[in-house]
Amino acid sequence: MLSSFRIAKQYLGEKIFSQLLNYLKQDPLSNVPRALDLLSRAPIAPRHRQLIQQLKLLFETSPVMKIYFNRILTEINESVQQRFLVNLFIHASLMGIPKHVKLSQEFGYSIPYTILIDPTSSCNLKCKGCWAGAYVSHQSLSFEEVDRIITEAKELGIYFFVMSGGEPLMWPHLLQLCKKHDDAAFMIYTNGTLIDYITAEKMQQLGNITPAISLEGGREFTDGRRGIGVYDRILTAMDHLKKHGVIFGISLTVTSQNYREVFSDEFIDTMIDKGALYGWSFHYMPIGRKPDFSLVLKPEQRAWLIDRVRYIRTNKPIQIIDFWNDGQMTQGCIAGGKYYFHINAAGDVEPCAFVHFAADNIKGKSLKQILSSPLFAAYQKRQPFSHNLLRPCPLIDVPQALRNIIAESGAAGTHQGAEAILHGNTKDRIEEIASNWKTIADIKWQELEQQNKSKGEEAVS
Repeated sequence: MLSSFRIAKQYLGEKIFSQLLNYLKQDPLSNVPRALDLLSRAPIAPRHRQLIQQLKLLFETSPVMKIYFNRILTEINESVQQRFLVNLFIHASLMGIPKHVKLSQEFGYSIPYTILIDPTSSCNLKCKGCWAGAYVSHQSLSFEEVDRIITEAKELGIYFFVMSGGEPLMWPHLLQLCKKHDDAAFMIYTNGTLIDYITAEKMQQLGNITPAISLEGGREFTDGRRGIGVYDRILTAMDHLKKHGVIFGISLTVTSQNYREVFSDEFIDTMIDKGALYGWSFHYMPIGRKPDFSLVLKPEQRAWLIDRVRYIRTNKPIQIIDFWNDGQMTQGCIAGGKYYFHINAAGDVEPCAFVHFAADNIKGKSLKQILSSPLFAAYQKRQPFSHNLLRPCPLIDVPQALRNIIAESGAAGTHQGAEAILHGNTKDRIEEIASNWKTIADIKWQELEQQNKSKGEEAVS
C-alpha cells in the first residue's frame, strides 16, 4: 500500500492527500461533499473536475446515492477502501486518462483505459454456451508474459486490469500478480465457486482485487446453465467476501428467458443484501460452444431493459452497467483498443471478448506494437459504428462493419468456427437480429434525445 499512497501523494500533493484520508476516517459520509471539493482543487483535467462536481450534486440530491456511498463506507474494509480508491480513481483515472490522451496524440493510436486478459482457459465448470469454451482447452499464459504486459501498460498510464477466462482463480499466479502490481486495480470475472474463506481473506489483505461473480439469476436459471449446486456455492462465496469487506459485484448473462428475473426487484435486492456493489449486464451473444439463437434478446425485451436498468440505477443502492444499451455513456463501442481489448489464453489479441479474431499475439511483441495493430486501426476509424448509440456493437448491431474490419485488416479467427459469423446461416441470422433491433432502437433513440433536450431546457430555465 505504501507504493500506491506514495504515487497518489506525489500527484495530488501531500496536503490534499492527507486531508482526504482524514475525511475518510472522520465521519466519512458527511465529509463526502468536502472530499469531492478538495479533489476538485487537485491538479486534474478540467473534464474530471466537472465530473467530480456532477458526482457531488448527485450525492447531495439523490437519497439512493447517499445510501450507496454509505454502503461503501460501512460494508467495505477500510484498507480495501483506501487501496482501491487510490488505484482505481487516482492512478487509473485522474492520472491515467490524461496520459492516455497525450500519448494517443503522440503515437497516432488509442491508449485504452483497461486490458481484459484471460490468463487461462481452464475452468472447473462447463457452462452452456460459454464463449470461452470454443477455445482449445487448458491453454495458459505464463506469469512472465502477463507481468510484462501489465508493466508495459503502466508505463502508458493503464492501471486497471480485468481478468477472465476460463476461471482466472484456476491460474496459480493470480494473487502473486496482484501483489506485485499493488499500484493497480484488478477486476476478476469469476464463477465464484473457488472463493472460500481463505481466498476472501487474501483478497482483503491485498486490497486491489474486486471479483465480479457470474450468474444468470436465481437458483433455477444459474444451476440450469452452470450446474446443480452452483448458485448456493456463489451465495457462500458472497458471504465470505462481505465478511472480509471485499468490494465485489455481479456479472449477468441476460437472455430472452431470464431478463425479467435478473432485473426484478427481488433478485436485485437479494444481491444488494448479499453485498454486491455493482453489476455488469452482458446480453447473450450467439457465439462460442453451440450458440442458441433462441436465447438472444428480442427487440422489445432489449428496449425494456433500457428503461429498467436506468430505473434500478436511480432507485437501488447498486450501480449496474448494461454493455450494449449504455452505448450513450461511452459514445459507442469501447472495443478495438479504444477503451479496452482482449488477450486470450493463447496470447491472441482480440478487439473484444466476443469478437474472436486476431492479427497479433503478445508473444514476441511489445504492447505498443500491439496497440498499433491494423485490426485496431480498422476498428477505431469506424467508431462509433452508428450515430444511434443504442446500436454500438459491430457484432450484433452493425455486422457489416465487422465483416469490413476483418477483410481490411486480414485478421484470422482464433478458434475453429470463429468465421461462422461472417457467412452462411449464422451471418443471415445475425443480420436479421440487427435489422429487427434497428427499427425499435431508432424509435427509442429519438425518445432519449428528446428527454435529454427537455432536461437541458429545464436546466437553462
